[in-house]
Amino acid sequence: MDSKQPIAKLRRISKYFPGVQALDQVSLDIYTSEILAIVGENGAGKSTLINILSGVLQPDEGEITYLDETIEINNPYISQKLGISVVYQELSLCPNLSIAENISLLTISDQSNLAFVNKTKVLEVAKEVLSQLGLEQINLTTHVGELSIAKQQLIEIAKAISINAKLLILDEPNSALSEEDNKHLFKVIKDLKEKGVSILYVSHRLDEVINLADSIIVLRDGKFIDSLDANKATVDKLIERVAGRAIENLYQHVAENNTSEEIVFEARGLFYEDKVQDISFKVYKGEILGIAGLPDSGKDEFIECLFGLRKFRGDILINGKAVHLKSPTDAINNGLAFVPADRREVGSILSMNARDNIVAADLKELNKFGFLDIKNSQVVSKNYVQELSIKISSLAQIMRTVSGGNQQKIILSRGLATNPLILLLHEPTRGIDVGAKAEIYKILHKLTKKGATIIIVSSELTELIAQCNRILVMHNGKIQGHFNQKEAEEKRIMSCLMGEAVNLYQESEGRKLI
Repeated sequence: MDSKQPIAKLRRISKYFPGVQALDQVSLDIYTSEILAIVGENGAGKSTLINILSGVLQPDEGEITYLDETIEINNPYISQKLGISVVYQELSLCPNLSIAENISLLTISDQSNLAFVNKTKVLEVAKEVLSQLGLEQINLTTHVGELSIAKQQLIEIAKAISINAKLLILDEPNSALSEEDNKHLFKVIKDLKEKGVSILYVSHRLDEVINLADSIIVLRDGKFIDSLDANKATVDKLIERVAGRAIENLYQHVAENNTSEEIVFEARGLFYEDKVQDISFKVYKGEILGIAGLPDSGKDEFIECLFGLRKFRGDILINGKAVHLKSPTDAINNGLAFVPADRREVGSILSMNARDNIVAADLKELNKFGFLDIKNSQVVSKNYVQELSIKISSLAQIMRTVSGGNQQKIILSRGLATNPLILLLHEPTRGIDVGAKAEIYKILHKLTKKGATIIIVSSELTELIAQCNRILVMHNGKIQGHFNQKEAEEKRIMSCLMGEAVNLYQESEGRKLI
């Protein structure tokens, strides 16, 4: 490390928001040809630091030196011209443009007349960049809006590396990627490092950070806490630095079984295009059912069908009664609540405050003569802020200024506020730190003790194994495997995920799994 020169030096960086000090005198160095990871709980200041380097925000105090010059990054255009490129956790693609056109958005931004864009060159650049991500076969003319979230995330990364960045900042870049996609991504990151690119990598996946990074910076409550050599770091050590306390290991946990014999939810012969093919299953009162699958397995479309977001064929029964879920309103009226995977585009109402986001799905209960009961809304919202340890300056804080992980917890609060019979969770812990994950799962298990039924679709296989009573595995739109707690081993489930094995006829505590 000593032989390398810092490409960027941050000294005494501070940033204030109303009621919150997001960064407090943070200093760090980013070295050439280094992968520097930044870890911390939600609200630790990671996103603020990224936004300062990208020119979205300016520091209230402090100094930035880049390539031995003291600079001010007053806007994202300046950041890009300096060779700083950012891949945000939340996508910033144009769904109505093609893959190639999206990748070219940064490289053609200097042109004065977009009418003379060299389309052949755009295709060539896109093809070359995508080959680095192992996506040579993808159709470059496909509209991005037609792609899965996982594929869109890879296109976002391709766009970022298309400008030959000197400093590449990755904010949870693989939160929606499969294991195979992760391998491609990590190979690209390591190749870029060998070519002299500096990488700033932000992730909540601590084991992944240790394996990928050279150095690790820990932030907590806006302050610099520690700098560690990744070779000497352990997950337990990082957890204690990140949280300031020891946290129960989520992955050594055995899910508490509050399942009864009462069938609460049943699906019979569900079909949706070619994504969901003849799926039938039952869920029991007090049960946490996990749904696992690779990005194109159909699991994402499947959970949206259950909440009336997609027009499907087949039958849904709740408490033995057939129901018609043609819209989210139908689903809510039948006791379902849904926490979506894409919190910014779908889950959050960014222009509204935290309180109104929490109570938005519970307006019937908080309606007083046609007006929102502000007093009770405050009480409900405050309870969930405390219970889920949501870090906000006040209930009046506007949602767009809340950190990503805390936005996720607010959206979960909205679902819980309706006191649902069945809670549908789509990637509920994506972008959430290990402490928040533990808090969320404690809340979910507490709900099952009260009789709630929970269905979780997640890419985090280790979490599903530790936290769910049963797991269904999807492959090519079909159920490829059923696993109870005793059977749920990662290797066996992975075989079903890849379509290499089938596990459908096991018995679970004396009853058929299907």
